[in-house]
Amino acid sequence: MTEAYDKPIEAPAGQYWDIDLIAAELRDAREDWRNAHRRHAELGAEGFPSRAVIEKIMGALCGALFPLRLGPSFVRRDNEEAFVAETLQTALSRLYGQIRRELGYAAGTSAPLLIDEDAGRIIGHFARSLPKLRRLIDTDISAAYAGDPAARSVDEVLICYPGALAIVHYRLAHLLHGLGAPLVARIISDVAHSRTGIDIHPGAHIDEGFFIDHGTGVVIGETAVIGKRVRLYQAVTLGARSLPANADGVLRRGLARHPIVEDDVTIYAGATVLGRVTIGAGSVIGGNVWLTASVPPGSVITQAQANRDGGARAA
Repeated sequence: MTEAYDKPIEAPAGQYWDIDLIAAELRDAREDWRNAHRRHAELGAEGFPSRAVIEKIMGALCGALFPLRLGPSFVRRDNEEAFVAETLQTALSRLYGQIRRELGYAAGTSAPLLIDEDAGRIIGHFARSLPKLRRLIDTDISAAYAGDPAARSVDEVLICYPGALAIVHYRLAHLLHGLGAPLVARIISDVAHSRTGIDIHPGAHIDEGFFIDHGTGVVIGETAVIGKRVRLYQAVTLGARSLPANADGVLRRGLARHPIVEDDVTIYAGATVLGRVTIGAGSVIGGNVWLTASVPPGSVITQAQANRDGGARAA
């Protein structure tokens, strides 16, 4: 009896739906959407960056940056240099193609030679920056190992900690964002978000020695600025308050609206910091604090000290 229920049952074609009518109505919905959003220059799937391809590129770049830990199992000390060179050649070529797609999506079919030149500039700067980026990521891995007594090695941090994976993706995405490929960068950040539960906008500015402990639910907004040796715990939000709209009711974009977190700050689990406020150097923000006012250097903020309007006073 169980086997009979497990067998797939196909509905007679056309008995329960009119496929032509549904397809036509979906076409009408697409056309209505495109007509309403022509200012976004939607050109369809052709010429648009591919999330699936970018995800594979990121896997390859992570392997090239850390071949013995994030590369395939066949990589050893005696062949890692050859692996890195070959992997980079392929990954950078594919990334160049995705950048061209983004630039073409924004520009339409005009000026293909300018698109090629701009894509070449972006990928050239990106490639030359990878050694420096690797050294920057090393400071993040070292900070995690130094800050977590449960970590037995830097290798364990790199392989097992979701915060480390999110930061590697962020560093690569931030570089592309600054070079002029914000859409590819945004896709990279969302790949990391889907894998780790950590959402870091590639436009945020984060200095060296950054550590996210546990990490799930961390959100860092586009215009956030984070100094050196900052530590965040799970479910921390560095977000924005409600923004003013223009005459058409559309939110004003490009405003500096997220927090500035100075050097050596620790923000514990569940804390929410909103708006363009400054957390002074060396401060500690306690768990579940709601904060919408700046605090001076060396502050220690707990729930009991937060006032009703979101401000706080130091202990």
